Formats: sequence, structure tokens, C-alpha cells
Amino acid sequence: MKPFLSLLLSAIITTVCSVQAQEAETLVLIDTDMGKIKVKLYNETPQHRDNFIKHINEKTYDGLLFHRVIKQFMIQAGDVTSKDAPLDKELGSGDLSYTVPAEFVYPQYFHKAGALCAARTKDEDNPEKSSSPTQFYIVTGNYFTELELNKMEKEKNFTLTPEQREAYMLSGGAPHLDGNYTVFGEVISGMKTVNKIQFVPTNEKDRPLKNIKIKTVTVVKK
Repeated sequence: MKPFLSLLLSAIITTVCSVQAQEAETLVLIDTDMGKIKVKLYNETPQHRDNFIKHINEKTYDGLLFHRVIKQFMIQAGDVTSKDAPLDKELGSGDLSYTVPAEFVYPQYFHKAGALCAARTKDEDNPEKSSSPTQFYIVTGNYFTELELNKMEKEKNFTLTPEQREAYMLSGGAPHLDGNYTVFGEVISGMKTVNKIQFVPTNEKDRPLKNIKIKTVTVVKK
């Protein structure tokens, strides 16, 4: 092979490898009392991705609880005051002293079952819809018929993509949250664990009657 062609081929391979490296999504393993959940973090929401990884490296999540669980909706964790919290303690307001700016990548990323999303405070206190620095939820959601989705489009004056329609009809989700909370990743394995958690008995505040602990959260290669 001529030197010029060899150099050109080498440059092309290097460029392709560089692009692939840039596009690689971070994989995270959430190990809980009830099983393991593996998620991928979207590169299109870099502030949420990097913030989540920061807290993983600082072991912020290790020992925290799934403090809010609602059947056919979602499971939520990340309250920094929930570690070793007694069962009678009301949780949900434990947070750090900053927020993460909203990163809506809609309609590409939406509230399908398995979506990893950032919790936040209410609109009246948070019109920018900025996210909690630590609290997150994983959507379990409900199933919708085509007629229900048609009605929702008319009432809310928006149009669902074919991908959204398929997901909400076949896998379920929470379409009423779309465009209001940042979706920054999704479950790629372990939905069985997510569903086990969503069906545990809870009290009137949606806290599980038995603590469900996050043992560790780690960045993994595959």
C-alpha cells in the first residue's frame, strides 16, 4: 500500500474511532435490595449525565432509599436524608443547595416505561423546571389505548410521534410528564427489579412500608 493511502486510511480509522468514542453512552448499575437495574445515560443531556456521574463517584447514592413508589407511575430515590431513615420519617424534601438546568430533548426522549428522569420542585416554586441535583425517578407508567392518546392530543393540543404512540401503547409510560421533567437516561436491563419495587406496599405518603435500599451505584463498561 502506498504511504499516502496508508496514512489516509489510518486517519479515517482514527476519526471513526474518535466519533464512536464520543457517542458511547455511560452505563450505570444500580444495585438494590430487590435486584439490579442497569441504565444508560444520554449524551444529549450532558449536565444531568455529568452531575449523576459526579454523585456516583462521590458515593452519594450508596445507602439511600427508594422513598416514593407509586404503582403504574414511577419509583423515586435520591433524597440525601433517607439513608438509615426510620420508617416513620417523612421523606422527599432532602436535597442539596443547587439545581441542574432543565435539558428537554423532546420528543426524542420521553416518559416511556424505563425512562430515567430527574425529579424537581413544583412549577410555582420552579418556573424554569430545573432539576434536583440528586433525586431521580424511573417510570413504570400505565398502558394507553389509541383512543386515549387521541383524546390526550386534543385536550393538551400536541402531537405524539409514532415512536411515542407505540411505546405508550405497547410498553406503557407517563405521557402527561413529557416536556416538564428532564429525561436523561433509560433502563437497559433490570425492569423486572423496577416492577418488583413498584408493587411493594406503601403508606399514605407513598413511602414503602419496608425500606428498599440502594446498596451501590457504579459506572460499568457493559
